[in-house]
Amino acid sequence: MTKIDIISGFLGAGKTTLIKKLIEEGFKGEKLVLIENEFGEIGIDGGFLKDAGVQITEMNSGCICCSLVGDFGTALKKVITEYAPDRIIIEPSGVGKLSDVIKAVKGVAEEVEVQLDSYTTVADVSKCKIYMKNFGEFFNNQIESANTIVLSRTQTASQDKIEKAVAMIREHNADATIITTPWDDIDGSKIKEAMQNHKTVKDALFEDEDEHHHLHHDHDDECGCGCHDHDHEHHHHDHDDECSCGCHDHDHHHHHHADEVFTSWGKETPHKFNEDKLKETLDELANTEEYGIILRAKGIVPSDGTDWLYFDLVPGEYEIRKGNPDITGKLCVIGSKLAEDKLAELFEV
Repeated sequence: MTKIDIISGFLGAGKTTLIKKLIEEGFKGEKLVLIENEFGEIGIDGGFLKDAGVQITEMNSGCICCSLVGDFGTALKKVITEYAPDRIIIEPSGVGKLSDVIKAVKGVAEEVEVQLDSYTTVADVSKCKIYMKNFGEFFNNQIESANTIVLSRTQTASQDKIEKAVAMIREHNADATIITTPWDDIDGSKIKEAMQNHKTVKDALFEDEDEHHHLHHDHDDECGCGCHDHDHEHHHHDHDDECSCGCHDHDHHHHHHADEVFTSWGKETPHKFNEDKLKETLDELANTEEYGIILRAKGIVPSDGTDWLYFDLVPGEYEIRKGNPDITGKLCVIGSKLAEDKLAELFEV
């Protein structure tokens, strides 16, 4: 029986970092497969998880929401048949709906021996308010469908902000276990335990479920590049209460596919980047709307020095760290109403 954990979270919440922590501290000794379902043409997260000896299947093409059930079911069955893993961790796209992923897993459970062990959502404590307001259809679905909600970045948030975030989450999900302890202060095995011992989520999705299907909930999200492991520069501007994205009008009709609202721009490039210039570029991307409503940007690019530069950006803040060379430079920007020509000009690619 293969156990399945779904770890979802909005763009940039920290899913990949949480998964890394769970692999190192919570799932030791288990034969693991990670299935990523990235939104965008270029998958950037895969590299450092491969270093942890985890088999990765990436599905980058097409609209996640529409094609999820078909492609996903096939991929899942293939992985179970070929690798016979103890556990599969599914990291859905940051803009995917968790309820869709749960339904897809349920569909596969009718044909192969799997047990949904947990479905967790990772939520950035400082972004809950802005995302609920502007992208409620997608963000709230992840909150409402989770059995465990892991708050990220609580180590830098005020007590007041943490309590307000918990109160907002509780309005959408009264039953989920919420983890508020900073990740560096808690062992991954403790997080795993909380994910598996969650309270029952009262959800119409599961009312018709046979008793032998054991349903759990698991959620995780942090900066996709694992930056917290390294010394890096952290630039933060608190935009918490204001988002100018104008997307809140999407909130009134709750049945969009992600590709109707979000778009992605990706490029592979040999261009060498100057670190100071890259900071200026990211500053502009994080703090203006000239290039569209940017929700997430990631990149692994060669520098004009000896190291490669890895960057990670969410609204109002970004991080740059130095890392190992990749086969070529990669850039990926996700958001709404993206100005692709301007992005190409900004990055000089």
